[in-house]
Amino acid sequence: MTIEESQARIAETSHWIQAVKTEMAQVLVGQDELVDRLLIGLLCNGHILLEGVPGLAKTLAVKALSGCLHTTFARFQFTPDLLPADLLGTMVYNPQSTAFVPKLGPIFNNLILADEINRAPAKVQSALLEAMQERQVTLGDKTYKLPEPFLVLATQNPIDQEGTYTLPEAQLDRFLLKVTVNYPTPEEELIILDRMATSAPSYITKTAATPEQIAYSRELVNTVYIDPAIRQYIVQIINATRDPVKYDAQLKHLIRAGASPRGTINLALSARARAFMAGRAYVIPQDVKDMVHDVLRHRILVTYEAEAENVSTDTIIARLMAKIPVP
Repeated sequence: MTIEESQARIAETSHWIQAVKTEMAQVLVGQDELVDRLLIGLLCNGHILLEGVPGLAKTLAVKALSGCLHTTFARFQFTPDLLPADLLGTMVYNPQSTAFVPKLGPIFNNLILADEINRAPAKVQSALLEAMQERQVTLGDKTYKLPEPFLVLATQNPIDQEGTYTLPEAQLDRFLLKVTVNYPTPEEELIILDRMATSAPSYITKTAATPEQIAYSRELVNTVYIDPAIRQYIVQIINATRDPVKYDAQLKHLIRAGASPRGTINLALSARARAFMAGRAYVIPQDVKDMVHDVLRHRILVTYEAEAENVSTDTIIARLMAKIPVP
């Protein structure tokens, strides 16, 4: 498929992106970046980790997205006493047939909100990891496919860390993006006050996109052209996280481990999705710049020195990006 053909198909198909944004804006004030990242997760078939204090509309955003897409939605409040069977389901004895039959758990929905995922013990996290990576659940001796689309949106509270279980690096790496959800502006908060300070909040009831449209859009995202110079740019960014001394000698003692090849793949894929949302059949360097923080902030491991100096991964990424020439 040529770039011109891909451009024409994207123009015909991508109209549902703006329709979803318009519908979500009826119940969600601001948080444009959060909405964009949720849509990129859908287009890339990747899971998203949301980090922000309580009350920033993370749950509302996911519910609104589910209402726009005519998909099913389930929310889990992760707690230390949660069991894998509470999510995945289990085998239940049927006295009539004298056999065990599967009772599928609530994870068999399209959109999953895992609230405070770091409060669940290791067994629950590992069970969720299989569902995220393989998109299937094993109960007894049978494997059951999860529905499509299937998207896990997990939240973390960056402040209250009492009674939490730190997510292992292997599980963090499975998330396509880690999005930092910030406070609204004073102007946005006034709108929130006018719109939400009521006992009858509004909900989305109009479908703006179907699962079939999402599936076709994913196919088109894979056709978005990435120039060899931009491919080299992406590889250079990832390599800089592994060998930062080449670019900034002061970062030598701040990075413990850089991003894996999964980071390279996800940065390219999310840049393609960003281009698709802009109605383009080709990636530009700005697409990579827009996505680099969300793709890499949970894939770079900092040293104790960096933590002591209060140097975040976002600061490290920004310093590296300033040193790498843009094609």
